[in-house]
Amino acid sequence: MYCANCGTPLSPGLSYCNRCGNSLKERDNTKNTGAITAFLTAITLLGIVGSGIILGGALVLKNEAHLGDDLVGLFMLMVFAIVAITEFLLIRQLSRLTGFAETKKSLSAQPAPNELRPPNLTALLEPMPSVTENTTRTLEYSRRER
Repeated sequence: MYCANCGTPLSPGLSYCNRCGNSLKERDNTKNTGAITAFLTAITLLGIVGSGIILGGALVLKNEAHLGDDLVGLFMLMVFAIVAITEFLLIRQLSRLTGFAETKKSLSAQPAPNELRPPNLTALLEPMPSVTENTTRTLEYSRRER
């Protein structure tokens, strides 16, 4: 068995990956079905109600308020922008709830279990100079002067 997050071979019976700490417990998606249904209903209703506001509001502003076409068009554009942004945010929350975004990230970054990974090349840093190096050199110079 391999870790779904980092691809490390795992021993049976582990709850967490020894390398990355990812939880190996199965996700229970039965709790999320009510929330998913609520998000889908909200997305659908917002689209229908938003379209009704755009069309109905445009007709009322044109016929009853006797506004010009430019103001009615601006109203329609603003309502459309608000509805579109709200729809986008609801869909983003829905994808987070279903875990689609997380699995997409982990699948793209995860190497295949049988695939050889490149070695982790870490640049070896040069050793830090000693704190006493300048002091020692200074003392050596004073010894030579005498």
